[in-house]
Amino acid sequence: MIAFDLSADAARRALAPAGVDHDPEAAQERYATAVWCQLIEPGDSVAGRLIAVRGPVASLEAVVAGGDLAELLPKEAAEGRKRWLPRLSAGAVADSLATAAARGVRLVTRADPEWPTQLDDLGMHAPLCLWVRGDAAALPRLQASVAIVGARAASQYGDHVARELAAELAGSGIAVVSGGAYGIDGSAHRAALLAGGLTVALLAGGADRAYPVGHTQLIDDVARRGVVVSEVACGSAPTKWRFLQRNRLIAALSAATVVVEAGWRSGSLNTAGHAAALSRPLGAVPGQITSATSAGTHRLIREYGAQCITSADDVRELLGMAAGMDAATAARGTYIGDATRVKDAMSTRVWRDAREIARRAGMAADAVEGILGLLALDGVVESGLEGWRLSRIGG
Repeated sequence: MIAFDLSADAARRALAPAGVDHDPEAAQERYATAVWCQLIEPGDSVAGRLIAVRGPVASLEAVVAGGDLAELLPKEAAEGRKRWLPRLSAGAVADSLATAAARGVRLVTRADPEWPTQLDDLGMHAPLCLWVRGDAAALPRLQASVAIVGARAASQYGDHVARELAAELAGSGIAVVSGGAYGIDGSAHRAALLAGGLTVALLAGGADRAYPVGHTQLIDDVARRGVVVSEVACGSAPTKWRFLQRNRLIAALSAATVVVEAGWRSGSLNTAGHAAALSRPLGAVPGQITSATSAGTHRLIREYGAQCITSADDVRELLGMAAGMDAATAARGTYIGDATRVKDAMSTRVWRDAREIARRAGMAADAVEGILGLLALDGVVESGLEGWRLSRIGG
């Protein structure tokens, strides 16, 4: 058995630098979550399953005490302890929390109203918490958002397209999500900021420091006017594994993903793969057929069913929005992508009532009724005595 203080008093002492007075039970939950964040690597589904059943406090107590972990297979439990316990350090947790407080980074957990519930679509691979620098309150408002990702060694063409897309989308209220890297990521963030829109940068290392270092000013600007997010504790270094796992957060946080430029083996294809696995809409920008930096996007269009993106209106269509529709209008729907599901369940010839459309779309009837109302305003659908159908003009 390892000695480790998980008491409410220890939790409140560790959380004190943040200056927030949590009640004892909430403090324990938050502190245990921060401890787990030090023990595991992003996407650890074994820890995720254990914590989902027992909660962060009870699961951590069982691991530290050497207790039975009945939720896991014996081999999983043994190997998990071998991975986790060598990292157990109250000092390291305290240091990360103190650094977070000093750098204005906030720990956001599922207990907080700022938690973006779309991340829960990752299941047991979902992050336990987020370390957030900037406007955490913006995270739940990302129903109208698009991930714009691509090559670090972007061409002039790719840079231009990324800037054009990000500026027009951000200017109309659609948040731009990316990874803060050189190339396409940086171009998308900068254009969104210049357009006065919201942009979110997902980092592979701690949110307290920029990576790459050359983007320190850009990341600071994003934090000041948008949101910088990481799932690893402050002080954590970016690693190859963390970059790959970070990509799943970019895909899950966004309503759709657009790859602007990517080589045949680009890391952006990893983000696209996560988007496809989550059934998020996926788009890709075509390039010259001789361009190596567009080989990956052509592959997405040819082999993976990515939609061809040539304009901001194409991205809006990917999001289920009518051409020219801004996010303020679209946000009245439950979830932007659901508009596409509703239209897929309809016909230009057959009238169907809302309940039948909901059944075909696999959605709740009240959510479908709200989306139908929005689509009717844009002339996409029409209603009659027999129900609803797609407009022959707007559908």
